[in-house]
Amino acid sequence: MTALAMAIGVGHAAYGHGDVTPQPIDTTGLEALGPEWRETNPYSGNARAIEIGASGYNQNCARCHGLQAKSGGIAPDLRLLDLGPDGDAWFVERMKHGAVRDGKVYMPVFDGILSQEGMWAIRSYLESVHED
Repeated sequence: MTALAMAIGVGHAAYGHGDVTPQPIDTTGLEALGPEWRETNPYSGNARAIEIGASGYNQNCARCHGLQAKSGGIAPDLRLLDLGPDGDAWFVERMKHGAVRDGKVYMPVFDGILSQEGMWAIRSYLESVHED
């Protein structure tokens, strides 16, 4: 294999999942929540939040958790995430702090990139596709 072909192959492998850097979400149209984090989803069932959350999910989460939250087995299937306060707490913890195991980043930190409004909008979308 030539050096050029190898370079192209390595570059393709490195960028096979596209841009995995968390992207901010435009939350225009949602009630501002202020600096204090809510313990439960204030947008649960809110049609505008679900719409914004679907877009935010596709931009930030689908590459690992699958389209429509249907995981291919690498990352958790978020359709199965608990509803209610326990699920909300787990969701916020994971979104804000990410996941690292054995020094490997399995999920990036979204705190400081996504607003509280953006994170709760994604949670609202996930609630809308929930399966038991």
